[in-house]
Amino acid sequence: MGDTPKHVAVIMDGNGRWAQSRGLPRLAGHEAGSKSIERCVQACIDTGVEYLTLYAFSSENWKRPALEVNGLMLLLEKFLNQKRDEMVREGIRLHHIGRIDELPTVCRRKLREVMEATASNTRLHLVLALSYSGRAEIVDAVKSLAADAESGAIQPDDITPDLFASRLNTSDMPDPDLLIRTSGEMRISNFLLWQLSYTEIHVTKKLWPDFQKDDFLAALEDYRSRSRRYGCVAG
Repeated sequence: MGDTPKHVAVIMDGNGRWAQSRGLPRLAGHEAGSKSIERCVQACIDTGVEYLTLYAFSSENWKRPALEVNGLMLLLEKFLNQKRDEMVREGIRLHHIGRIDELPTVCRRKLREVMEATASNTRLHLVLALSYSGRAEIVDAVKSLAADAESGAIQPDDITPDLFASRLNTSDMPDPDLLIRTSGEMRISNFLLWQLSYTEIHVTKKLWPDFQKDDFLAALEDYRSRSRRYGCVAG
């Protein structure tokens, strides 16, 4: 293809295994993983990627031990506090997808504060998937369309892929061109199920805290080397 992807999504996997292999608590892996976020953001700015979506906390993550969940919420709060001024200065606009009403009150308030502070920025759109589930997002979109059909605002025949996409959390974003998954797992884990229909996928065995800027650039080169096809896989 030869082009830089406009939108890169990342499943940041392997924090817990990274910590356990070093005899550290799992939260130490999550904290180390925040440095990889910084490296990826800088790589996006350097290469002209316009959207970076990070699978930060899935709806399934609420089932983890309370100590780990509480620690993750504190890390989110810390990230928002520390990076607010930098995002404003560097032209980074923060977005979220997912059911943020399920987050602690302090996290919701901080998230909204940073989104408001960065609302006019256009250099890079940083999207955090928080309390996110691809299936739940699709169900919510179906409910929205069903309510409109019941009220007579739309007819069933009016429902098209474009109309459906307009009811998703990502309605104002392009679909990802490239998905990066770390830790070598070969699955998409309920992430952006609708949006990833034609996304190129790059899997690396590196655990997320070990993921460097050069690894991100290697994923971009892998993307550029491919012939992107839509439709029938037998083409």
